[in-house]
Amino acid sequence: MPLVGTAELVARAQAAGRAVAAFNVITLEHAEAIAAGAESAGAPAILQISENAVKFHGGRLGPVASAAAAVARASSAPLALHLDHVESAELLRAAHPEGFSSVMFDASKLSYGDNVKATAEAVRWGHERGIWVEAELGKVGGKEGEPPLDAHAPGVRTDPAEAAAYAAATGVDALAVAVGSSHAMTERTATLDHDLIARLRDAVPVPLVLHGSSGVPDAELRRAVASGVSKVNVGTALNTAFTGAVRAYLGANPKTVDPRKYLAPARDAMAEAVARFLRTVSGG
Repeated sequence: MPLVGTAELVARAQAAGRAVAAFNVITLEHAEAIAAGAESAGAPAILQISENAVKFHGGRLGPVASAAAAVARASSAPLALHLDHVESAELLRAAHPEGFSSVMFDASKLSYGDNVKATAEAVRWGHERGIWVEAELGKVGGKEGEPPLDAHAPGVRTDPAEAAAYAAATGVDALAVAVGSSHAMTERTATLDHDLIARLRDAVPVPLVLHGSSGVPDAELRRAVASGVSKVNVGTALNTAFTGAVRAYLGANPKTVDPRKYLAPARDAMAEAVARFLRTVSGG
């Protein structure tokens, strides 16, 4: 079916008291697994491509974006295309011609004032082109190239009053908040601050986004959605499933040289992970 806008999927989820899950695409197998998992769960999903994934593909957005979009259009599930954690102004401006309906513009490394200024400009640019813009306030640790960060350290979590002021000053369409999760977690041991999520929901007039959801247990994810999260981002959980399946296959079949032999079970393992997350956050 045709690509669906991220704004539409998030709005539907928010209105139903549910969340939509966004999954990171690195390879073609990731995109195929996300589509298959969404079809299996009978739920919509977002295929998101990060700036780091673009760097992995030689800095070229076009090929990986075209592949993900083609997979999404061939699927029977409602799927959207999102450009994630964009810091580069050049990459931001490549989103529109490549057909992305949404962008997460990440100025979280900047001071608060510079973050507001840069994000407001990104929002203005995006809205002129019909692009939904997400931003981040607070410190969600675990990003590649950054030192470890305790998700429970003082000053890390998003302040509701500051978040309300930030949303008003930038005009963002959604806000990623720091409430206890962390990027790149390979174990699901994160504990979220659900009271803070509820206070942020009441203070901020736009949907809340949870980054680092791979490390959040199912029960915590369900509570987060009930407290007010409308979009959850998942990346590492797919890579964990992918790599585990590849290791298992090659361990049992060490002479294999045909990548299709181990990529097929890896893709299936990712699809199962996608379906589990979707059933958890979408109420399926």
